Formats: sequence, structure tokens, C-alpha cells
Amino acid sequence: MLSPFERMVAFRYLRARRAEGLISVIAGFSLVGIMLGVATLIVVLAVMRGVRDEMIDSIIGLEGHISVYANARGMDDYDRLAGQVRGVKGVTSAIPIAAGQVMLTYRGQALGAQVTGIRPADLKYKPLIGAKMQQGNLADFGKTDGVIIGSRMAERMGVRMGDAVTLISPEGRYTPAGMVPRIKAYPVVGIFNIGMYAYDNGLVLMPFDQAQVFFKLAAGSVQPAEESPPTGEASALEVLTDDANTAPELARTISDRLGPNFRIYDWKSSNNHLFRALIVQRNVFFMILMLIIIVATFNIISSLIMLVREKSRDIAILRTMGATRGSVLRIFIACGASIGVMGTGLGVALGLLIAFNTESIQHGLEKLTGHKLLADELYFLSSLPAKVDAGEVLSVALLSLLLALLATIHPARKAARLDPAEVLRYE
Repeated sequence: MLSPFERMVAFRYLRARRAEGLISVIAGFSLVGIMLGVATLIVVLAVMRGVRDEMIDSIIGLEGHISVYANARGMDDYDRLAGQVRGVKGVTSAIPIAAGQVMLTYRGQALGAQVTGIRPADLKYKPLIGAKMQQGNLADFGKTDGVIIGSRMAERMGVRMGDAVTLISPEGRYTPAGMVPRIKAYPVVGIFNIGMYAYDNGLVLMPFDQAQVFFKLAAGSVQPAEESPPTGEASALEVLTDDANTAPELARTISDRLGPNFRIYDWKSSNNHLFRALIVQRNVFFMILMLIIIVATFNIISSLIMLVREKSRDIAILRTMGATRGSVLRIFIACGASIGVMGTGLGVALGLLIAFNTESIQHGLEKLTGHKLLADELYFLSSLPAKVDAGEVLSVALLSLLLALLATIHPARKAARLDPAEVLRYE
């Protein structure tokens, strides 16, 4: 703890005088450097966390926590298997889907897409779709053979509600003239906007029975002899759990229950490459931005060393008047720590202000420049989400204060070791 005398001297040394203008400028740069480093680090960590959570919510909301695939072409007893999976503790739902890759065409334009067939009654397990519907009503899904497509797909191809898009499957039927791909037109009964480019540009939702017919999974479909028997089949089961973090453990439990004839993936392993890339980016940004704070702390060292040189006569007089080495040490530590505390406090305030208003700032800059800041094709997301974590903010603040405190030790010890007799010998 500082005594009133030590606080008074430290405060006076922090106040700039004309003769000490350079010291004051360096100290000011130190304060601004710490403030900008802390603020930038808080904003980047909040944005990286927001992007990760937004991607997880989108992936889980559309693909489920666990996916179960048969080693054969499809599952002909999917209802029984779904019942077995639902019997696992921690599993909240298991719904069959019929999925496949297609080429979607409209008025001479073509685009690769993933078709997912789902029962209309099972859409209640995918509330993200209902919450993100841009046009149309989910109540109409399944009443006809209509499909629901993403907003980016509709925008790129000029598709509107009610228009018929043509789906072309690479798996066709064999004729004397060769293989003829399956082609069928479906009206668009809804358009969704998830906010994640991969889904908005490449996902098509279709009623389960229609998808079974299109992908030749329906009972009685005409298929070559070597393919699976002509019974109704599903491509996979999408499983939801009561806690997404327990998905890897539940996946192993489900695998033990169903046996070796099934391939089971949890959402973490399926998207491992994506989340690993986010972790690497986060760590790289953290290290780069920490350099800003470290450079600012070096400025604290420089300003304090210059202050010690400037105040060496004053220090010597204080020592002859009875000030101890410990008092001098605490005075200069207080000077440097004050810069660190003020810079960190202002940085935390600025960082939180920006982090809580990232989308408003993004929209403002887009209006000002007339250009979209985030290209969906590159950044996967159409907006810049930010999620502030109190633990991360506290960690950044404490790390900044620690670095600032460490930067004061050398100059403060140098000041405390000054010999009053040597300094005042020629005065």
C-alpha cells in the first residue's frame, strides 16, 4: 500500500511539465498503445467466439448432433432403428432423412445442391428452419411436392416463390442408349435465410416421401438388381441430444447399441477441420495483438527510465530527507502502474463498447462505403456476430495489468538504487 506521501509524489511525477514534455509524450503513447491493444483483443476474442457459436448453432440446427448411416445404401427399417436410438439416455429425438446430391437448374442456370428429405412432422425438431423462414410458411411444406430453398440460392438464380426448379440426379436409369439421369421439376414453397452461406446457397429441403421417390429409396422403386431391395429406405438418422457437448460420448453408446453395420458421426468430428481452423486463427490473432500490449509496456519502461534520469536530483534529495529505498521503489512502480491501469480500463471500456455494437458498426460502415464488408462466399456468415465472455475479458485485463506492472520493476529498482552522495556531489 502507498502512503499519502508516496501517492502525492507519484501523482506529481505523472503530471507533465514543459521541461518533461518528451517523457509525457512517451507515457501517453504507452497509455494509448495499451488501450488499443486491450480493446482490439477483447473485440477479436468476442467476434471469434460469436462466429464459432453461430456456426455451431447453424450446423446443429440443420444437421443434428449425431448422424447415423448404414454401411449399405440405405436403411429399410429406419423407424425401428430410430426407436432404438431414442432409447439411449440423453437422446431427445432421432428422425430419418433421405438425402443426396443434385444439380439444380432454373432458366438455363445450374447449381450444385444438397437435398434433404424430411417428414413435415419432424420439422418441429428443427426450429432453426421455422425461425429463419424468409418467405413462405412451413405449414405448406408436405401438402404438395414443393421444396424449400436458401435465400442465396434464390437470389443467385432469380427464383421466386411458386417458380419451379428442376433437380437432376447423377444416379439415373440405364437404357440401351446409356444412363439417363433422373430429372424432375418441383415448385418452390418457401425460402429460408440461415445466415450461413454454405446452407443458404446449397441446401434444398424436400418432403421425405418425395425425396425417397426421387433418390429411388421408396418402396417399389425400379432399381438394378445389385442395389438394395425395393423397400422404403432412409439415407440416415439425425439425432438430437439434450446437451451438444455430450454428443461424442453418446455417439459411442449408440454405436455399441446398433452394432458394426452402421457409421456414426458426431457434429464435432464431422466439422473438425472447420473448428480447428477457427482455433488456429484465434490463437494467431491473440499472439499478434498481445504484441501491441507488449510494445506499449516497453514504452512504459522507456518513459520511466527517462523520468528516473530527469528526477535523479529529486530522488537524491528525498533520500537525504529520510525517504527509504522502498518508498522510492513504490513511487515509480505507482507511476508506471497508473499508466497500465488507466490504459487497461479505457481499453476494456472501448472493447466492450465495440463488441456489443459490432453489427451496428458493420451496417454503418457498409452504408458509408456502399460495399458489403463480409463476402458470404469467403467468411461463411453474412453478419459479424460477437459474444462477450466475462472470463476472457478478465483474463485480458489481468494480463495487461501484469505486463504493465512487470515493466515498472527495472526502472523502479534503478531509481531506488541511486546513491544520493554520487548524485549530489557536483550540485
